[in-house]
Amino acid sequence: MANSMIEATSWMRFRVIPQFSSPILPSSSSLYNHRVSFFYPARRLFSVSATAATDKQQVRVRFAPSPTGNLHVGGARTALFNYLFARSKGGKFLLRIEDTDLERSTKESEEAVLRDLSWLGLDWDEGPGVGGDHGPYRQSERNSLYKQHAEKLIESGHVYRCFCSNEELEQMNEIAKLKQLPPVYTGKWANATDEEVQEELAKGTPYTYRFRVPKEGRLTINDLIRGEVSWNHNTLGDFVIMRSNGQPVYNFCVTVDDATMAISHVIRAEEHLPNTLRQALIYKALGFPMPHFAHVSLILAPDRSKLSKRHGATSVGQYREMGYLPQAMVNYLALLGWGDGTENEFFTLEQLVEKFSIGRVNKSGAVFDSTKLRWMNGQHLRALPSEQLNKLVGERWKSTGILIQSEGPFIEEAVQLLKDGIEVVTDSEKVISNLLSYPLHATLSSPEGKAMVENKLSELSFALLAAYDNGELSNALEEGHSGWQKWVKSFGKSLKLKGKSLFMPLRVLLTGKLHGPDMGSSIILLHQAGTRDIVSSQAAFVTLDERFAVLREIDWEALSKDQPPLEPAAVAAN
Repeated sequence: MANSMIEATSWMRFRVIPQFSSPILPSSSSLYNHRVSFFYPARRLFSVSATAATDKQQVRVRFAPSPTGNLHVGGARTALFNYLFARSKGGKFLLRIEDTDLERSTKESEEAVLRDLSWLGLDWDEGPGVGGDHGPYRQSERNSLYKQHAEKLIESGHVYRCFCSNEELEQMNEIAKLKQLPPVYTGKWANATDEEVQEELAKGTPYTYRFRVPKEGRLTINDLIRGEVSWNHNTLGDFVIMRSNGQPVYNFCVTVDDATMAISHVIRAEEHLPNTLRQALIYKALGFPMPHFAHVSLILAPDRSKLSKRHGATSVGQYREMGYLPQAMVNYLALLGWGDGTENEFFTLEQLVEKFSIGRVNKSGAVFDSTKLRWMNGQHLRALPSEQLNKLVGERWKSTGILIQSEGPFIEEAVQLLKDGIEVVTDSEKVISNLLSYPLHATLSSPEGKAMVENKLSELSFALLAAYDNGELSNALEEGHSGWQKWVKSFGKSLKLKGKSLFMPLRVLLTGKLHGPDMGSSIILLHQAGTRDIVSSQAAFVTLDERFAVLREIDWEALSKDQPPLEPAAVAAN
Protein backbone atom coordinates (compact mmCIF):
# COMPACT_ATOMS: atom_id res chain seq x y z
CA MET A 1 0.00 0.00 0.00
CA ALA A 2 2.83 2.35 0.94
CA ASN A 3 4.67 1.59 -2.28
CA SER A 4 1.63 2.28 -4.44
CA MET A 5 1.13 5.62 -2.68
CA ILE A 6 4.75 6.52 -3.25
CA GLU A 7 4.51 5.57 -6.91
CA ALA A 8 1.49 7.82 -7.39
CA THR A 9 3.16 10.92 -5.98
CA SER A 10 5.13 13.32 -8.11
CA TRP A 11 8.88 13.24 -7.82
CA MET A 12 10.62 14.74 -4.82
CA ARG A 13 12.28 18.13 -4.56
CA PHE A 14 14.89 18.82 -1.85
CA ARG A 15 15.52 22.14 -0.26
CA VAL A 16 18.39 23.32 1.88
CA ILE A 17 17.34 25.95 4.44
CA PRO A 18 20.16 28.14 5.77
CA GLN A 19 19.72 28.75 9.49
CA PHE A 20 22.23 31.55 9.01
CA SER A 21 22.32 33.66 5.92
CA SER A 22 23.87 31.81 2.97
CA PRO A 23 23.53 32.20 -0.80
CA ILE A 24 24.60 28.62 -1.53
CA LEU A 25 21.37 27.08 -2.82
CA PRO A 26 18.05 28.35 -4.14
CA SER A 27 15.03 27.80 -1.98
CA SER A 28 11.68 26.32 -2.83
CA SER A 29 8.31 26.26 -1.11
CA SER A 30 6.01 23.81 0.64
CA LEU A 31 8.43 22.02 2.98
CA TYR A 32 7.74 18.83 4.87
CA ASN A 33 9.10 15.38 5.77
CA HIS A 34 12.56 13.90 6.43
CA ARG A 35 14.22 16.89 8.09
CA VAL A 36 17.87 16.27 8.94
CA SER A 37 20.67 18.64 10.03
CA PHE A 38 24.39 18.74 9.46
CA PHE A 39 27.36 21.10 9.81
CA TYR A 40 29.68 22.41 7.12
CA PRO A 41 33.16 23.47 8.21
CA ALA A 42 32.13 27.10 7.78
CA ARG A 43 29.85 26.50 10.78
CA ARG A 44 26.62 27.05 8.94
CA LEU A 45 23.86 24.72 10.07
CA PHE A 46 21.70 23.32 7.27
CA SER A 47 18.42 21.45 7.46
CA VAL A 48 17.38 19.20 4.54
CA SER A 49 13.72 18.59 3.76
CA ALA A 50 12.07 16.55 1.04
CA THR A 51 9.35 18.45 -0.78
CA ALA A 52 6.90 17.21 -3.37
CA ALA A 53 6.36 19.33 -6.45
CA THR A 54 2.77 20.39 -6.81
CA ASP A 55 2.83 20.21 -10.59
CA LYS A 56 2.65 16.73 -12.09
CA GLN A 57 5.96 15.83 -13.71
CA GLN A 58 6.23 13.60 -16.75
CA VAL A 59 7.70 10.18 -15.97
CA ARG A 60 11.18 9.96 -17.47
CA VAL A 61 13.34 6.90 -16.83
CA ARG A 62 16.64 5.75 -18.24
CA PHE A 63 18.69 2.64 -18.83
CA ALA A 64 22.39 3.41 -18.73
CA PRO A 65 24.62 0.46 -19.70
CA SER A 66 28.41 0.54 -19.85
CA PRO A 67 29.67 -0.71 -23.24
CA THR A 68 32.33 -2.93 -21.70
CA GLY A 69 30.78 -6.29 -22.54
CA ASN A 70 27.58 -8.01 -23.58
CA LEU A 71 24.12 -7.14 -22.28
CA HIS A 72 23.67 -9.34 -19.19
CA VAL A 73 20.21 -10.76 -18.51
CA GLY A 74 20.20 -8.73 -15.28
CA GLY A 75 20.78 -5.53 -17.23
CA ALA A 76 18.12 -6.55 -19.73
CA ARG A 77 15.61 -7.01 -16.91
CA THR A 78 16.48 -3.57 -15.50
CA ALA A 79 15.97 -2.08 -18.95
CA LEU A 80 12.66 -3.93 -19.25
CA PHE A 81 11.35 -2.68 -15.90
CA ASN A 82 12.30 0.88 -16.87
CA TYR A 83 10.59 0.46 -20.23
CA LEU A 84 7.41 -1.02 -18.72
CA PHE A 85 7.22 1.68 -16.06
CA ALA A 86 7.60 4.46 -18.63
CA ARG A 87 5.10 2.98 -21.06
CA SER A 88 2.57 2.21 -18.31
CA LYS A 89 2.74 5.85 -17.14
CA GLY A 90 2.74 7.42 -20.58
CA GLY A 91 6.30 8.60 -19.97
CA LYS A 92 9.65 8.49 -21.75
CA PHE A 93 12.29 5.75 -21.82
CA LEU A 94 15.83 7.04 -22.36
CA LEU A 95 18.99 5.17 -23.25
CA ARG A 96 22.30 6.61 -22.07
CA ILE A 97 25.69 5.05 -22.75
CA GLU A 98 28.03 5.31 -19.75
CA ASP A 99 31.36 5.01 -21.56
CA THR A 100 33.68 6.96 -19.27
CA ASP A 101 35.78 3.81 -18.76
CA LEU A 102 37.79 4.57 -21.88
CA GLU A 103 40.09 1.56 -21.54
CA ARG A 104 37.29 -1.05 -21.44
CA SER A 105 34.54 0.65 -23.48
CA THR A 106 34.30 -0.41 -27.12
CA LYS A 107 32.15 0.56 -30.06
CA GLU A 108 31.49 -3.12 -30.75
CA SER A 109 30.10 -3.60 -27.25
CA GLU A 110 27.87 -0.53 -27.58
CA GLU A 111 26.51 -1.80 -30.90
CA ALA A 112 25.86 -5.22 -29.37
CA VAL A 113 23.91 -3.68 -26.46
CA LEU A 114 21.82 -1.56 -28.83
CA ARG A 115 21.18 -4.59 -31.04
CA ASP A 116 20.07 -6.74 -28.10
CA LEU A 117 17.73 -4.06 -26.73
CA SER A 118 16.19 -3.62 -30.18
CA TRP A 119 15.84 -7.40 -30.54
CA LEU A 120 13.92 -7.49 -27.25
CA GLY A 121 11.60 -4.79 -28.58
CA LEU A 122 12.64 -2.18 -26.00
CA ASP A 123 12.63 0.88 -28.23
CA TRP A 124 13.92 4.05 -26.58
CA ASP A 125 12.44 7.53 -26.98
CA GLU A 126 15.72 9.40 -26.55
CA GLY A 127 19.28 8.19 -26.94
CA PRO A 128 21.83 6.98 -29.51
CA GLY A 129 20.38 6.74 -32.99
CA VAL A 130 17.23 8.56 -31.91
CA GLY A 131 18.43 11.87 -30.50
CA GLY A 132 16.43 14.08 -28.19
CA ASP A 133 16.48 17.40 -26.37
CA HIS A 134 18.71 16.26 -23.51
CA GLY A 135 21.73 14.94 -25.38
CA PRO A 136 24.41 14.06 -26.02
CA TYR A 137 23.56 10.56 -24.77
CA ARG A 138 27.08 9.22 -24.37
CA GLN A 139 28.95 10.25 -21.23
CA SER A 140 32.20 10.58 -23.16
CA GLU A 141 30.59 13.48 -25.03
CA ARG A 142 29.40 15.29 -21.88
CA ASN A 143 32.71 16.20 -20.19
CA SER A 144 32.19 19.94 -20.54
CA LEU A 145 28.90 19.63 -18.67
CA TYR A 146 30.55 17.76 -15.78
CA LYS A 147 33.33 20.35 -15.50
CA GLN A 148 30.78 23.16 -15.53
CA HIS A 149 28.88 21.66 -12.59
CA ALA A 150 32.07 20.79 -10.72
CA GLU A 151 33.10 24.45 -10.89
CA LYS A 152 29.69 25.45 -9.52
CA LEU A 153 30.29 23.21 -6.53
CA ILE A 154 33.75 24.71 -6.01
CA GLU A 155 32.24 28.20 -6.02
CA SER A 156 29.46 27.23 -3.60
CA GLY A 157 31.87 25.57 -1.18
CA HIS A 158 30.39 22.09 -1.49
CA VAL A 159 33.57 20.88 -3.20
CA TYR A 160 37.23 21.66 -2.54
CA ARG A 161 40.55 20.89 -4.16
CA CYS A 162 42.49 18.05 -2.53
CA PHE A 163 46.24 17.93 -3.14
CA CYS A 164 46.89 14.70 -1.22
CA SER A 165 49.33 12.31 -2.89
CA ASN A 166 48.64 8.62 -3.30
CA GLU A 167 51.14 7.91 -0.54
CA GLU A 168 49.28 10.19 1.88
CA LEU A 169 45.97 8.54 1.06
CA GLU A 170 47.45 5.07 1.59
CA GLN A 171 48.82 6.20 4.95
CA MET A 172 45.34 7.42 5.96
CA ASN A 173 43.92 4.00 5.08
CA GLU A 174 46.57 2.21 7.10
CA ILE A 175 45.88 4.36 10.16
CA ALA A 176 42.15 3.72 9.80
CA LYS A 177 42.81 -0.03 9.67
CA LEU A 178 44.90 0.11 12.85
CA LYS A 179 42.05 1.94 14.58
CA GLN A 180 39.58 -0.58 13.11
CA LEU A 181 37.76 2.23 11.31
CA PRO A 182 36.46 2.35 7.72
CA PRO A 183 38.89 3.94 5.21
CA VAL A 184 37.33 7.42 5.30
CA TYR A 185 39.20 10.51 4.05
CA THR A 186 40.31 12.61 7.04
CA GLY A 187 39.59 15.95 5.38
CA LYS A 188 43.14 17.29 5.33
CA TRP A 189 42.37 19.90 2.63
CA ALA A 190 38.77 20.56 3.65
CA ASN A 191 39.70 23.66 5.67
CA ALA A 192 42.72 24.87 3.70
CA THR A 193 43.10 28.63 3.29
CA ASP A 194 43.07 30.32 -0.11
CA GLU A 195 46.79 30.99 0.33
CA GLU A 196 47.55 27.29 0.85
CA VAL A 197 45.50 26.33 -2.18
CA GLN A 198 47.09 28.99 -4.40
CA GLU A 199 50.54 27.88 -3.32
CA GLU A 200 49.89 24.29 -4.48
CA LEU A 201 48.32 25.49 -7.72
CA ALA A 202 51.38 27.62 -8.42
CA LYS A 203 53.61 24.56 -7.94
CA GLY A 204 51.46 22.57 -10.38
CA THR A 205 50.59 19.96 -7.77
CA PRO A 206 47.97 17.49 -9.10
CA TYR A 207 44.64 17.68 -7.30
CA THR A 208 41.24 16.06 -7.18
CA TYR A 209 37.85 17.62 -6.48
CA ARG A 210 36.40 16.30 -3.20
CA PHE A 211 32.81 16.68 -2.11
CA ARG A 212 32.37 18.09 1.39
CA VAL A 213 30.18 15.56 3.20
CA PRO A 214 28.12 16.79 6.20
CA LYS A 215 29.58 15.41 9.42
CA GLU A 216 26.20 15.00 11.09
CA GLY A 217 22.71 14.12 9.99
CA ARG A 218 21.03 11.36 8.11
CA LEU A 219 19.61 10.83 4.64
CA THR A 220 16.36 8.90 4.23
CA ILE A 221 14.75 7.86 0.96
CA ASN A 222 11.52 6.02 0.29
CA ASP A 223 12.65 3.38 -2.17
CA LEU A 224 9.70 2.33 -4.31
CA ILE A 225 10.67 -1.33 -3.93
CA ARG A 226 12.51 -1.51 -0.58
CA GLY A 227 10.62 1.05 1.45
CA GLU A 228 12.48 3.42 3.77
CA VAL A 229 16.28 3.30 3.50
CA SER A 230 18.58 5.50 5.59
CA TRP A 231 22.26 6.36 5.85
CA ASN A 232 24.18 8.34 8.46
CA HIS A 233 26.35 11.01 6.85
CA ASN A 234 29.27 10.11 9.10
CA THR A 235 29.59 6.72 7.42
CA LEU A 236 30.98 8.50 4.38
CA GLY A 237 34.14 10.56 4.10
CA ASP A 238 34.65 13.43 1.66
CA PHE A 239 34.65 11.69 -1.71
CA VAL A 240 36.25 12.49 -5.06
CA ILE A 241 34.03 13.74 -7.89
CA MET A 242 36.80 14.69 -10.36
CA ARG A 243 40.11 12.84 -10.69
CA SER A 244 43.45 14.60 -11.03
CA ASN A 245 43.43 13.89 -14.78
CA GLY A 246 40.20 15.85 -15.16
CA GLN A 247 38.00 12.78 -15.57
CA PRO A 248 34.73 12.84 -13.60
CA VAL A 249 33.90 9.98 -11.22
CA TYR A 250 30.93 7.68 -11.84
CA ASN A 251 28.65 8.99 -9.08
CA PHE A 252 29.12 12.59 -10.18
CA CYS A 253 28.48 11.81 -13.86
CA VAL A 254 25.34 9.85 -13.08
CA THR A 255 23.88 12.56 -10.87
CA VAL A 256 24.56 15.36 -13.35
CA ASP A 257 23.21 13.24 -16.21
CA ASP A 258 20.03 12.19 -14.42
CA ALA A 259 19.38 15.74 -13.24
CA THR A 260 20.03 17.48 -16.57
CA MET A 261 18.05 14.81 -18.43
CA ALA A 262 15.12 15.42 -16.04
CA ILE A 263 14.97 11.79 -14.94
CA SER A 264 12.00 11.41 -12.59
CA HIS A 265 12.54 7.80 -11.48
CA VAL A 266 15.84 5.94 -11.19
CA ILE A 267 15.10 2.21 -11.48
CA ARG A 268 18.30 0.22 -11.21
CA ALA A 269 19.94 -2.86 -9.66
CA GLU A 270 20.29 -3.09 -5.88
CA GLU A 271 24.07 -3.12 -6.17
CA HIS A 272 23.77 0.62 -6.85
CA LEU A 273 21.99 1.26 -3.55
CA PRO A 274 25.22 2.26 -1.72
CA ASN A 275 25.79 4.93 -4.39
CA THR A 276 22.54 6.66 -3.50
CA LEU A 277 23.93 8.59 -0.51
CA ARG A 278 26.71 10.18 -2.57
CA GLN A 279 24.35 10.96 -5.42
CA ALA A 280 21.69 12.40 -3.13
CA LEU A 281 24.24 14.77 -1.56
CA ILE A 282 25.30 15.95 -5.03
CA TYR A 283 21.68 16.48 -6.06
CA LYS A 284 21.06 18.69 -3.05
CA ALA A 285 24.30 20.62 -3.39
CA LEU A 286 23.49 21.49 -7.01
CA GLY A 287 19.87 22.32 -6.18
CA PHE A 288 18.49 19.66 -8.50
CA PRO A 289 15.15 17.91 -7.90
CA MET A 290 15.59 14.46 -6.38
CA PRO A 291 14.17 11.59 -8.42
CA HIS A 292 12.36 8.62 -6.93
CA PHE A 293 14.62 5.60 -6.48
CA ALA A 294 13.72 1.94 -6.99
CA HIS A 295 16.41 -0.69 -6.51
CA VAL A 296 15.69 -4.04 -8.15
CA SER A 297 17.00 -7.24 -6.60
CA LEU A 298 19.82 -9.20 -8.19
CA ILE A 299 19.22 -12.19 -10.42
CA LEU A 300 20.56 -15.29 -8.69
CA ALA A 301 21.88 -18.62 -9.92
CA PRO A 302 20.19 -21.86 -8.73
CA ASP A 303 22.77 -22.04 -5.88
CA ARG A 304 21.57 -18.56 -4.75
CA SER A 305 24.87 -16.92 -5.70
CA LYS A 306 25.01 -13.99 -8.09
CA LEU A 307 24.40 -15.18 -11.65
CA SER A 308 27.67 -15.23 -13.57
CA LYS A 309 29.33 -16.80 -16.60
CA ARG A 310 30.29 -19.88 -14.61
CA HIS A 311 26.59 -20.76 -14.51
CA GLY A 312 26.33 -20.89 -18.31
CA ALA A 313 24.82 -18.41 -20.76
CA THR A 314 24.12 -15.05 -19.11
CA SER A 315 23.94 -12.56 -21.98
CA VAL A 316 20.98 -11.73 -24.17
CA GLY A 317 23.10 -12.22 -27.29
CA GLN A 318 23.92 -15.80 -26.29
CA TYR A 319 20.25 -16.66 -25.90
CA ARG A 320 19.44 -15.07 -29.24
CA GLU A 321 22.12 -17.20 -30.93
CA MET A 322 20.78 -20.30 -29.15
CA GLY A 323 17.45 -19.86 -30.89
CA TYR A 324 15.37 -18.18 -28.18
CA LEU A 325 12.54 -15.83 -29.11
CA PRO A 326 12.62 -12.21 -27.94
CA GLN A 327 9.02 -12.40 -26.71
CA ALA A 328 9.89 -15.41 -24.55
CA MET A 329 12.95 -13.65 -23.09
CA VAL A 330 10.88 -10.56 -22.29
CA ASN A 331 8.12 -12.66 -20.72
CA TYR A 332 10.55 -14.65 -18.58
CA LEU A 333 12.65 -11.67 -17.47
CA ALA A 334 9.51 -9.80 -16.40
CA LEU A 335 8.57 -12.68 -14.09
CA LEU A 336 11.94 -12.58 -12.32
CA GLY A 337 10.76 -10.64 -9.30
CA TRP A 338 7.42 -9.38 -10.61
CA GLY A 339 3.93 -10.78 -11.09
CA ASP A 340 0.48 -9.38 -11.69
CA GLY A 341 -1.03 -11.14 -8.69
CA THR A 342 -2.63 -13.94 -10.72
CA GLU A 343 -1.51 -17.43 -11.75
CA ASN A 344 -0.95 -16.25 -15.31
CA GLU A 345 2.60 -16.70 -16.56
CA PHE A 346 2.25 -15.72 -20.20
CA PHE A 347 2.33 -12.09 -21.28
CA THR A 348 3.05 -10.22 -24.48
CA LEU A 349 5.04 -7.00 -24.20
CA GLU A 350 1.82 -5.04 -24.66
CA GLN A 351 0.12 -6.98 -21.85
CA LEU A 352 3.11 -6.37 -19.58
CA VAL A 353 2.83 -2.64 -20.18
CA GLU A 354 -0.85 -2.79 -19.23
CA LYS A 355 -0.26 -4.88 -16.08
CA PHE A 356 3.07 -3.57 -14.79
CA SER A 357 3.33 -1.84 -11.42
CA ILE A 358 6.58 -1.02 -9.64
CA GLY A 359 4.79 -1.72 -6.37
CA ARG A 360 4.55 -5.41 -7.31
CA VAL A 361 8.30 -5.83 -7.85
CA ASN A 362 9.68 -8.15 -5.17
CA LYS A 363 12.68 -6.97 -3.17
CA SER A 364 14.09 -10.48 -2.69
CA GLY A 365 16.43 -12.07 -5.23
CA ALA A 366 14.96 -14.01 -8.17
CA VAL A 367 16.51 -17.31 -9.29
CA PHE A 368 17.25 -17.67 -13.00
CA ASP A 369 15.93 -21.06 -14.08
CA SER A 370 17.20 -21.91 -17.57
CA THR A 371 14.92 -24.97 -17.72
CA LYS A 372 11.86 -22.79 -17.08
CA LEU A 373 13.04 -20.28 -19.70
CA ARG A 374 13.44 -23.09 -22.24
CA TRP A 375 9.95 -24.41 -21.51
CA MET A 376 8.47 -20.92 -21.76
CA ASN A 377 10.22 -20.38 -25.09
CA GLY A 378 8.62 -23.57 -26.40
CA GLN A 379 5.19 -22.28 -25.41
CA HIS A 380 5.79 -18.99 -27.23
CA LEU A 381 7.27 -20.80 -30.23
CA ARG A 382 4.22 -23.00 -30.70
CA ALA A 383 1.93 -20.01 -30.24
CA LEU A 384 3.41 -18.31 -33.31
CA PRO A 385 1.23 -18.06 -36.44
CA SER A 386 1.82 -21.11 -38.67
CA GLU A 387 3.41 -19.04 -41.45
CA GLN A 388 5.92 -17.49 -39.05
CA LEU A 389 6.79 -20.79 -37.39
CA ASN A 390 7.20 -22.54 -40.76
CA LYS A 391 9.51 -19.79 -41.99
CA LEU A 392 11.60 -19.80 -38.80
CA VAL A 393 12.08 -23.58 -38.73
CA GLY A 394 12.30 -24.05 -42.50
CA GLU A 395 15.11 -21.50 -42.77
CA ARG A 396 16.93 -23.24 -39.93
CA TRP A 397 16.68 -26.62 -41.64
CA LYS A 398 18.05 -25.20 -44.86
CA SER A 399 20.82 -23.10 -43.27
CA THR A 400 22.13 -26.10 -41.33
CA GLY A 401 22.37 -28.19 -44.51
CA ILE A 402 19.67 -30.74 -43.65
CA LEU A 403 17.18 -29.70 -46.33
CA ILE A 404 17.74 -28.00 -49.66
CA GLN A 405 14.55 -25.94 -49.47
CA SER A 406 13.06 -23.80 -46.72
CA GLU A 407 9.42 -23.67 -47.74
CA GLY A 408 6.70 -25.76 -49.33
CA PRO A 409 4.21 -28.50 -48.34
CA PHE A 410 6.89 -30.80 -46.93
CA ILE A 411 8.17 -28.05 -44.58
CA GLU A 412 4.64 -27.19 -43.46
CA GLU A 413 3.72 -30.80 -42.72
CA ALA A 414 7.05 -31.55 -41.02
CA VAL A 415 6.79 -28.49 -38.75
CA GLN A 416 3.22 -29.41 -37.83
CA LEU A 417 4.30 -32.96 -36.99
CA LEU A 418 7.47 -32.12 -35.07
CA LYS A 419 6.73 -28.79 -33.35
CA ASP A 420 5.88 -30.36 -29.99
CA GLY A 421 9.49 -31.48 -29.74
CA ILE A 422 10.86 -27.98 -30.38
CA GLU A 423 11.44 -25.63 -27.44
CA VAL A 424 14.13 -23.49 -29.06
CA VAL A 425 14.67 -23.14 -32.80
CA THR A 426 17.92 -25.10 -32.66
CA ASP A 427 15.93 -28.14 -31.44
CA SER A 428 14.44 -28.32 -34.93
CA GLU A 429 17.71 -29.80 -36.23
CA LYS A 430 17.49 -32.68 -33.77
CA VAL A 431 13.84 -33.53 -34.44
CA ILE A 432 14.16 -33.53 -38.25
CA SER A 433 17.40 -35.55 -38.08
CA ASN A 434 15.66 -38.01 -35.77
CA LEU A 435 12.80 -38.36 -38.27
CA LEU A 436 15.22 -39.05 -41.15
CA SER A 437 17.34 -41.56 -39.22
CA TYR A 438 16.75 -45.33 -38.95
CA PRO A 439 18.43 -46.82 -35.82
CA LEU A 440 16.69 -50.17 -36.22
CA HIS A 441 19.55 -52.40 -35.06
CA ALA A 442 20.06 -50.41 -31.84
CA THR A 443 16.33 -50.57 -31.16
CA LEU A 444 16.07 -54.32 -31.74
CA SER A 445 19.00 -54.85 -29.37
CA SER A 446 17.28 -52.96 -26.56
CA PRO A 447 15.28 -54.83 -23.88
CA GLU A 448 11.97 -53.56 -25.24
CA GLY A 449 13.04 -54.36 -28.81
CA LYS A 450 14.07 -57.88 -27.87
CA ALA A 451 10.65 -58.46 -26.34
CA MET A 452 9.07 -57.51 -29.68
CA VAL A 453 11.44 -59.83 -31.58
CA GLU A 454 10.32 -62.67 -29.37
CA ASN A 455 6.70 -61.75 -30.08
CA LYS A 456 6.90 -62.82 -33.74
CA LEU A 457 8.10 -59.48 -35.12
CA SER A 458 9.67 -61.38 -38.03
CA GLU A 459 6.25 -62.51 -39.27
CA LEU A 460 5.00 -58.92 -39.47
CA SER A 461 8.27 -57.94 -41.17
CA PHE A 462 7.79 -60.54 -43.92
CA ALA A 463 4.20 -59.37 -44.50
CA LEU A 464 5.34 -55.75 -44.64
CA LEU A 465 8.03 -56.60 -47.20
CA ALA A 466 5.40 -58.34 -49.32
CA ALA A 467 3.15 -55.26 -49.19
CA TYR A 468 6.08 -53.10 -50.23
CA ASP A 469 7.17 -55.45 -53.05
CA ASN A 470 3.71 -55.63 -54.60
CA GLY A 471 3.38 -51.84 -54.59
CA GLU A 472 0.46 -51.66 -52.15
CA LEU A 473 2.29 -49.56 -49.57
CA SER A 474 3.89 -47.19 -52.11
CA ASN A 475 0.57 -46.58 -53.82
CA ALA A 476 -1.11 -45.93 -50.49
CA LEU A 477 1.57 -43.41 -49.50
CA GLU A 478 1.15 -41.56 -52.80
CA GLU A 479 -2.48 -40.96 -51.81
CA GLY A 480 -1.42 -39.36 -48.53
CA HIS A 481 -3.19 -39.76 -45.19
CA SER A 482 -6.36 -41.33 -46.54
CA GLY A 483 -4.34 -43.88 -48.52
CA TRP A 484 -2.24 -44.75 -45.48
CA GLN A 485 -5.29 -45.21 -43.25
CA LYS A 486 -6.97 -47.52 -45.74
CA TRP A 487 -3.84 -49.57 -46.20
CA VAL A 488 -2.95 -49.95 -42.51
CA LYS A 489 -6.51 -51.01 -41.69
CA SER A 490 -6.43 -53.64 -44.44
CA PHE A 491 -2.94 -54.75 -43.47
CA GLY A 492 -3.94 -55.24 -39.83
CA LYS A 493 -7.07 -57.13 -40.81
CA SER A 494 -5.05 -59.56 -42.92
CA LEU A 495 -2.81 -60.30 -39.92
CA LYS A 496 -5.67 -60.23 -37.44
CA LEU A 497 -3.89 -57.44 -35.54
CA LYS A 498 -5.05 -54.04 -34.38
CA GLY A 499 -4.24 -51.27 -31.94
CA LYS A 500 -0.94 -51.46 -30.11
CA SER A 501 -0.26 -55.00 -31.34
CA LEU A 502 -0.23 -53.65 -34.89
CA PHE A 503 1.12 -50.15 -34.58
CA MET A 504 4.05 -50.76 -32.20
CA PRO A 505 5.80 -53.34 -34.42
CA LEU A 506 4.95 -51.32 -37.55
CA ARG A 507 6.57 -48.24 -36.00
CA VAL A 508 9.73 -50.17 -35.15
CA LEU A 509 10.04 -51.70 -38.63
CA LEU A 510 9.30 -48.48 -40.55
CA THR A 511 10.93 -45.81 -38.35
CA GLY A 512 13.49 -47.88 -36.48
CA LYS A 513 12.26 -46.41 -33.17
CA LEU A 514 9.98 -47.44 -30.34
CA HIS A 515 8.43 -44.01 -29.89
CA GLY A 516 7.88 -40.85 -31.89
CA PRO A 517 5.33 -38.53 -33.47
CA ASP A 518 2.29 -39.77 -35.40
CA MET A 519 3.46 -42.78 -37.39
CA GLY A 520 1.28 -42.27 -40.46
CA SER A 521 2.40 -38.65 -40.89
CA SER A 522 6.01 -39.69 -40.32
CA ILE A 523 5.93 -42.41 -43.03
CA ILE A 524 4.21 -40.11 -45.53
CA LEU A 525 6.93 -37.47 -44.96
CA LEU A 526 9.67 -40.10 -45.34
CA HIS A 527 8.08 -41.22 -48.60
CA GLN A 528 7.98 -37.63 -49.88
CA ALA A 529 11.57 -37.01 -48.78
CA GLY A 530 12.76 -40.08 -50.66
CA THR A 531 10.86 -39.43 -53.89
CA ARG A 532 11.33 -35.66 -54.20
CA ASP A 533 14.36 -33.39 -54.17
CA ILE A 534 14.01 -32.22 -50.54
CA VAL A 535 16.74 -33.66 -48.30
CA SER A 536 20.37 -32.63 -48.66
CA SER A 537 22.87 -35.31 -49.59
CA GLN A 538 24.82 -34.31 -46.45
CA ALA A 539 21.95 -35.35 -44.17
CA ALA A 540 22.01 -38.82 -42.59
CA PHE A 541 18.77 -39.81 -44.31
CA VAL A 542 17.75 -43.44 -44.73
CA THR A 543 15.05 -43.66 -47.42
CA LEU A 544 12.16 -46.13 -47.32
CA ASP A 545 13.84 -48.17 -50.06
CA GLU A 546 16.98 -48.43 -47.92
CA ARG A 547 14.91 -49.33 -44.86
CA PHE A 548 13.29 -52.22 -46.65
CA ALA A 549 16.72 -53.34 -47.83
CA VAL A 550 17.75 -53.50 -44.19
CA LEU A 551 14.67 -55.53 -43.29
CA ARG A 552 15.47 -58.08 -46.03
CA GLU A 553 18.91 -58.77 -44.55
CA ILE A 554 17.93 -59.17 -40.91
CA ASP A 555 18.75 -62.59 -39.49
CA TRP A 556 15.75 -63.02 -37.22
CA GLU A 557 16.95 -66.39 -35.98
CA ALA A 558 20.24 -64.88 -34.82
CA LEU A 559 18.35 -62.01 -33.18
CA SER A 560 16.18 -64.40 -31.23
CA LYS A 561 19.36 -66.09 -29.95
CA ASP A 562 20.74 -62.78 -28.68
CA GLN A 563 23.34 -62.51 -31.44
CA PRO A 564 23.86 -58.97 -32.84
CA PRO A 565 22.70 -58.68 -36.47
CA LEU A 566 25.09 -57.61 -39.18
CA GLU A 567 24.64 -54.03 -40.26
CA PRO A 568 24.28 -53.74 -44.06
CA ALA A 569 27.03 -51.75 -45.77
CA ALA A 570 24.51 -49.53 -47.58
CA VAL A 571 23.03 -48.30 -44.32
CA ALA A 572 26.39 -48.04 -42.58
CA ALA A 573 27.51 -45.69 -45.31
CA ASN A 574 24.65 -43.34 -44.47
